[in-house]
Amino acid sequence: MAAPPPSSSPTPAVPSPLSLPVLGGRRSSYRERVVDALRAALIAGELLPGEVYSAPALAARFGVSATPVREAMLDLAKEGLVDAVPNKGFRVTEVSDRQLDEYTHVRALIEIPTVAGLATTADPVSLEALRPAAREIVAAAVAGDLIAYVEADTRFHLGLLALAGNAHLVEVVRDLRGRARLFGLTALSASGRLLASAEEHLELLDALLARDERAVREVMTRHLGHVRGLWASAHG
Repeated sequence: MAAPPPSSSPTPAVPSPLSLPVLGGRRSSYRERVVDALRAALIAGELLPGEVYSAPALAARFGVSATPVREAMLDLAKEGLVDAVPNKGFRVTEVSDRQLDEYTHVRALIEIPTVAGLATTADPVSLEALRPAAREIVAAAVAGDLIAYVEADTRFHLGLLALAGNAHLVEVVRDLRGRARLFGLTALSASGRLLASAEEHLELLDALLARDERAVREVMTRHLGHVRGLWASAHG
């Protein structure tokens, strides 16, 4: 009797394992490392908007126990990146075009005048200290290293805003950036358009050091508009 033909049904895809990075060498606790890794997976598109993930399933992909993953997901829920789904896990929040517009609008209201004011108040030494982060952003864009890009970009922008001396303002922008998740970085990196946005950080620093408030305002306006335009093209 002839053997039955092999089944033609497709083999289910196996989720890829995830790693536990230590971004910038600043995170030390295990829970913080899991939060960083989950946030990185969200940004890189490894965890998809609208999908529900259980803590045990994610823990298996990380090779860790479910408890730190569950705690990390609760932290991300406070940031608006995921929503708890009772008895199932966590759903990755979807970001609409309207929300991206709103986040960009609020950021513009806060960041443009704040950074423009630094052209006359910021210490040149403190400004120059941000140049390595600006260069890291460009290098990450060239290399297509999205996680390094996000880490350096966040460090640059929040470090710049911190020079204004308003800690609450910095936290508000941190929250807005987290909710937006720098949407569409994967597609932007592949198309080569991410580099133009990255280079604006160096241009901004040069304008600040030149004490050119008008140029600072122009670069910041273009940068935020550029970012929203990149989001739109990636999200549309």
